[in-house]
Amino acid sequence: MSKPADISTKRLISLEPDNWVKWVTQIPDVIVGEILNSEFQWLSRQSDVLIRVQSPEYGKFLIVNELQLRYKPEMPRRMRAYTALAEEKYNLPAYPVLINILKGSNTEIPTTYTSNIAGLRATQDYRVINLWEVDVNTVFETPLPSLIPFVPILKGGENEVIIREALQILRADEQLNQLETVLAFFATFVIESALVQEIMRWDMAVLRESPWYQEILREGEARGRREELYSGIELALEIKFGTPGLDLMPIIYQITDLQRLKVIQQAIKTLNTVEELQQICD
Repeated sequence: MSKPADISTKRLISLEPDNWVKWVTQIPDVIVGEILNSEFQWLSRQSDVLIRVQSPEYGKFLIVNELQLRYKPEMPRRMRAYTALAEEKYNLPAYPVLINILKGSNTEIPTTYTSNIAGLRATQDYRVINLWEVDVNTVFETPLPSLIPFVPILKGGENEVIIREALQILRADEQLNQLETVLAFFATFVIESALVQEIMRWDMAVLRESPWYQEILREGEARGRREELYSGIELALEIKFGTPGLDLMPIIYQITDLQRLKVIQQAIKTLNTVEELQQICD
C-alpha cells in the first residue's frame, strides 16, 4: 500500500526549483539562490514558499509562491501583506505569485490589491496562475516535476492515458514516487474513483489521509452550514420585512463567512428596518 505523501508546497517546488522559478516568472535566465524561511512573527503561513533568486536584468529578488486549493476572496489582501513582510525581512524586492489549483466559482480572479483611505492609496500587483488553464504538455516538455501530481486537473490532462503516463514518471523516480497520493486525489475530479483505484492499484483509503482531501471535506461541511444559514436568514427576512427584506438576499449570498452570517441572522431579530440591516450586510 502506498504511504501518505509529503505534499507540502515547499516539497513540491524543491523538486526542480530552477525550472519552477523560470515558469512562474517567465524570466528565462533567473537562477535560484536559496529557499528561505517563510515564517514571520506576525503572520503564519502554511501554503507558501519564499525563494531568493537572481537574474542579470533584475539582480537579486524574492519570489513569493502562494499555492491555494481554491481561490478565496481574502487572497489579494494576504498577497499584499505577505509580500510586504518578505521584503521587510530580507530587504529585497519581491515577485509574488498566486497559484490556484481547482476552479471555483466564475468570479474573476484579480491580479492586484488596492485600497484608498482618505486619498492614501496602497497597491500590490501579483501574478495569477490558474492550473486549469495550464497546458498539460508544459509539464512534460519543460519539465516541471512539481506539477506532475496535478496533471489530471491541467488543461488537457483529464485523460486516462495521460494520467497513466504521469503515474509512470512518478513511480520511476525515488523523489517523486510518494506523490502518487496527490495524483490520485486530483484524478478523482476527472475520472471515476473505481478507475483511479484500478490505475493506482492500491487501497483508496490512503487517499482519504491526504490533507487536501480533508480540506475538501471541511469545505463541503462549511458549504452545508452556509446553506442552512442562508435558508434561515431568508425565512426570517420574509417573515419580518416581507419583499423588501428578501431584496437583501443577493447581497447576503455574497457573504461566505459563517460568523458574519450568524451575526446577520441574530440582527434580524432586533433591528427594526431593512436599512439598518443593510448597513450590517454591506
